[in-house]
Amino acid sequence: MRSVRPVRRSPPAYPACSACTLRKARTLAPARKGTHDAAKFRVPDAAEIAMATALDNGVTLVTLAPEQVPLDTIRAMVARGAIVVAGHTAGSYEQIRAGLDAGLRGFTHLYNAMSPLQGREPGAVGAALEDRDSWCGIIVDGVHVHPGSLRVALAAKPRGKLFLVTDAMPMVGADDPSFALYGEVITAIDGVVRNAAGALAGSALDMATAVRNCVHLLGLPLDEAVRMASTYPAQFLGLGDRTGRIAPGLRADLVLLDGSLQVRSTWIAGAREDVA
Repeated sequence: MRSVRPVRRSPPAYPACSACTLRKARTLAPARKGTHDAAKFRVPDAAEIAMATALDNGVTLVTLAPEQVPLDTIRAMVARGAIVVAGHTAGSYEQIRAGLDAGLRGFTHLYNAMSPLQGREPGAVGAALEDRDSWCGIIVDGVHVHPGSLRVALAAKPRGKLFLVTDAMPMVGADDPSFALYGEVITAIDGVVRNAAGALAGSALDMATAVRNCVHLLGLPLDEAVRMASTYPAQFLGLGDRTGRIAPGLRADLVLLDGSLQVRSTWIAGAREDVA
């Protein structure tokens, strides 16, 4: 806790990153671990729950596998102000429903690293698509999820409950297509990020490309694609009264796109940057 306190007192250096602390807890399902190191997985005790929810200068978002923890763990995190979502889960439909009843607000990268929807076992995907109140992030890169599955999600979830995430890795915006993770080399080839075994290991997707993919791959109207990248995630985080829309009194975080939907300028808290 001593190492956390200086961070809590210090103002954020970059205002666009001040709103949210993201954590993938060590309570993921080994069968759906992705590239995470299963040797580090464990059920958090009270002290670890307190640590995970200690930062009070923004929003704390925790991803966990609900079948891997007591439901009281979810309740305790929610009671301390964290947003808890299901991800990297092998849970049954019933286990996911119990997690939702305990306070889960949504699902991390829907379809990916979670038990699938099947006829006799709806799994995590079925629970996510059925539930009207939960939120789902989706990766629209044409690789992680088939466009048909994305359209199913769009048809199943109420408007505003599906929003864009990138699951982006360090090579996005960098010159080097590789980086090290847990001692192995992760590489992006033709825009697809894989580990040495060939498994998907995050993405090389940026948010502007995700918006373009919604328009060109899924046929969504541009205004809805933009809301999925801004308004809906802000509402999910409880920040809709501060950001995510262009309105008087809200943060001046803006993006200017040209006719090809390429980024030309951005404003972060009113400060403009033009693309060279």
